[in-house]
Amino acid sequence: MARKVKIPNERLKRYAREEHKRKQDIRAKRVYYLIVCEGEETEPNYFEGLKQDLPKGVLTAYQIDVEGTGRNTQSLVDEAIRLKTVYEKDTGRPIDRLWVVFDRDSFAANDFNNAILRCESTQPVIGCAWSNEAFELWYLLHFHYYQNAMNRQQYQDLIDQNLRPFLGDSYHYEKNSTIMYDLLKEYGSIDDAIRNAKRLSETYDERQDYAEHNPCTMVWRLVEGLMELK
Repeated sequence: MARKVKIPNERLKRYAREEHKRKQDIRAKRVYYLIVCEGEETEPNYFEGLKQDLPKGVLTAYQIDVEGTGRNTQSLVDEAIRLKTVYEKDTGRPIDRLWVVFDRDSFAANDFNNAILRCESTQPVIGCAWSNEAFELWYLLHFHYYQNAMNRQQYQDLIDQNLRPFLGDSYHYEKNSTIMYDLLKEYGSIDDAIRNAKRLSETYDERQDYAEHNPCTMVWRLVEGLMELK
């Protein structure tokens, strides 16, 4: 029977101190993302699903926090800036990447356009993952390329049509579902969604009348950026 080697307490304490310092150094070097969403559940649930699906080790090198606010357009940008200040004060660390996620819905064209332009002109720039008309367009692009203007109800009907072949005729899209990321990954294609969303955005060139870009979504910019994290 092998003899147990007793490690001196002083050495164990030193190892513990070194490990604690190592973990503190890693936390201090982490890049901090803050994603502030219009919806309180739909968008946060999707991005939490994506976050947990990132390659092993990414969440060690990056901290990614997702907040749902119930705010929209300009008020959402205001809230994102406020939350950034609060987070930085509470943690003593800078937010490296600030993103907002919101829809056109029925909000005034000027409010929608100005919120996007404000994100682009703020220093540092605020990432803006906007959708016209609704976030659900991003879901649909996992299955097909859609270029006709639609309302929210039509988005939901088409999500049903795309998922029922896999989930049965009784399936109905639930807006605040916690498993949409998993369903889209299993039965759709996130690579196709990015390709289709890029193709849509290119049809509007550099026009800044964003309220008229229907359908269009810039969610692909945030998703692609997160998926490229190493």
